[in-house]
Amino acid sequence: MREKLLVCILIISSLLSFAYAQAETYTIKRALFCSELFNEFSPSYYQDGVVFCSNRISNFSRYSSSGGEGHYKIYFADTSNETSGKKVRLFSRDLTSKLNDGPVTFNRLCDTVYFSRNLHVNQSMKNLCGSRNKLGLYYAVKSGKKWTNLREIRFNNEWYNLTTPCLSPDGSKLFFASDKPDGFGGSDLYFAQWKNDYWESPVNLGPAINTSGNEAFPFVNESGELFFSSDGHPGLGGKDIFFSKYVDSTWLQPINLDSPINSKHDDFGIIINPSMNEGYFSSNRGISYDIFQFKINFNEIYYTHPQKENQYCFRFKDDDAIEIENSVLQHKWSFDNENPALGAEVTHCFPDPGKYDVRLEIIDKGTGKIYLAKLLYTVDLRFFEQPYINSVNMAIKGDTIIFDGLKTYLPSCKVLSYSWDFGDGSRSFGEIVKHSFTEKGEYIVKLGVKFRTESTGKVQNVGVSRRISVFNDKREFEAFLAKMVKIPADISDIKNYENALIKTHYSAETEYRKNGVFTLELLTSKIEIPTNSAVFKKLPKKYALKITYIPAEGLYSYSVDQQHNIMSLYPAFVELHQLGFKSARLRLTTLTDPAEIELYNLVKVYGASTDVYFDKSERLTPEAYIMLDQIVKLLNKYPALKLEVAVHSDNIGSSQSNLASTQRKSKILTSYMINRGVSNARLKAVGYGSEKPIAPNLQENGRRLNRRMDFIITGQ
Repeated sequence: MREKLLVCILIISSLLSFAYAQAETYTIKRALFCSELFNEFSPSYYQDGVVFCSNRISNFSRYSSSGGEGHYKIYFADTSNETSGKKVRLFSRDLTSKLNDGPVTFNRLCDTVYFSRNLHVNQSMKNLCGSRNKLGLYYAVKSGKKWTNLREIRFNNEWYNLTTPCLSPDGSKLFFASDKPDGFGGSDLYFAQWKNDYWESPVNLGPAINTSGNEAFPFVNESGELFFSSDGHPGLGGKDIFFSKYVDSTWLQPINLDSPINSKHDDFGIIINPSMNEGYFSSNRGISYDIFQFKINFNEIYYTHPQKENQYCFRFKDDDAIEIENSVLQHKWSFDNENPALGAEVTHCFPDPGKYDVRLEIIDKGTGKIYLAKLLYTVDLRFFEQPYINSVNMAIKGDTIIFDGLKTYLPSCKVLSYSWDFGDGSRSFGEIVKHSFTEKGEYIVKLGVKFRTESTGKVQNVGVSRRISVFNDKREFEAFLAKMVKIPADISDIKNYENALIKTHYSAETEYRKNGVFTLELLTSKIEIPTNSAVFKKLPKKYALKITYIPAEGLYSYSVDQQHNIMSLYPAFVELHQLGFKSARLRLTTLTDPAEIELYNLVKVYGASTDVYFDKSERLTPEAYIMLDQIVKLLNKYPALKLEVAVHSDNIGSSQSNLASTQRKSKILTSYMINRGVSNARLKAVGYGSEKPIAPNLQENGRRLNRRMDFIITGQ
């Protein structure tokens, strides 16, 4: 505003600032309560009306400015109907000083007011004109019809100004303008956070909002979005009104509002009602500063992001931490127990968004029986929460294109309106619209959706964009299609798709990494079955049956062997199925006992091959001494621990000679540990010969695996 309007304080005009848009965006008219001879600006909603600043003459304008005009006071206009819109009165004598008062902002209940005025108001005019009589922020509380308990905000300062306050709708933040020296230039926007019953120190809104020019008159709507004035951002001239929102810890680049709100004049001090369909703003486009009422005809599409396309087809891939022998085993995927697919990596298409169970099993190629249940999780496949432009992406100029927003997905929200910007200067409204492009080119079509959140009642706007290619004629269009290289659609891994939430119920890979061992389970039962039951009549004596209760499942598990390698149990699995144990499969058990874990890790580190620990004369090798010494230390650490030391062989030679050899070797192993001080009662030497292979004996690599030692805990 003009300098003569203020006395020895910050010039309000430095706080008052741009963009041309289509006139149909807003309908404006000068507010009925505005006068023709005086200035009115910076409206604020209060009950059934508007509170604003004006220099109109009143009984309280006893001091005049250097220009002979009254100081600015706070006034109220009842706007509940057209008739009352002209009625204006001084808002409150309690908030009136000798100098300028306002602008103001109220809390949601309208029982607390925050306002701007000079730091010193009760001295002589000579003292009031001092350079250190800056503008500050104050608040007062309503008591009956009076405003009482007037206090200043703690960070007021006589070296710089604080003014044009705006309280966020939830009361948690107080926004304002200040020419503090730590800013970016001119006046900047700041906010203070209400915490622990006081206002924390001001925080600058940063370079996205503030410029080397002047930013002031902030307004925050119900959704926390920011409107403000600026003469530092590019615009039409003077000061314009801009919009920004705080997303991912930063303010977005401000967008100037369309005309006729913004003009070549000073436009500032906007407020918008909670329904985001009408409001007020200030401007000097007439002979004075006036407040204009506006209605929104077309919801501006402030920000958009490229439309995201929902996907339904995905790749599913095994982690492969547990390696299997592909010659005898294979992966089997199933989706909601249907549509099975074989392979370590498969592709599956879901019919629609929703929740689907995904299961991965390792099965025996020969029988199709489950060897190991490896993975079970639920995929919650969702639509992207966004407006959605449904249309062709290529067309010929002059053709009528149908655009619709029918696939817009904003859950728990009510869509209030659809706004379309076709990128060629044309706009439209409605859920389904038609448009023709008259020129060849690339157009960015935008869809803005205004919606109300059902839980909070807040009204917001959100937008998406989509590129449309327009060709001159059919010949050009077909030539373009002929030149296009057909690129196969990229199918995402389900784990990398941002709109699929995965809840894992079971992962053998995870259990395996946590000291997991494989147990060959014959069957499970809700009630305990005696080991001498006829159910186990065909079980060979070489298998030691073990019963374990699993509380989490409420089941008894009957197992016969345990190994660290998944393939080590495959021969036994095949044999047991041939004997009629059709439910036999592997269960991954996580070791929890410290002694079991340490023993498991020793075998993992040192190995258990008799080729390594015995020479051809069946004497212990140096590697055997190192391994056995570690076993002795383990037995000394856990005095109650008992071990079965079992030795196995391949099938080369007679079964009698293999059995005798393994018995001798097991005795050698236990004798060494006994000589190192371990009680004979804690060790059991067993030789199984070739009875319990863990791999086929057809090739040397399989036979090598069968020539092994097992250290089995039998008690502790």
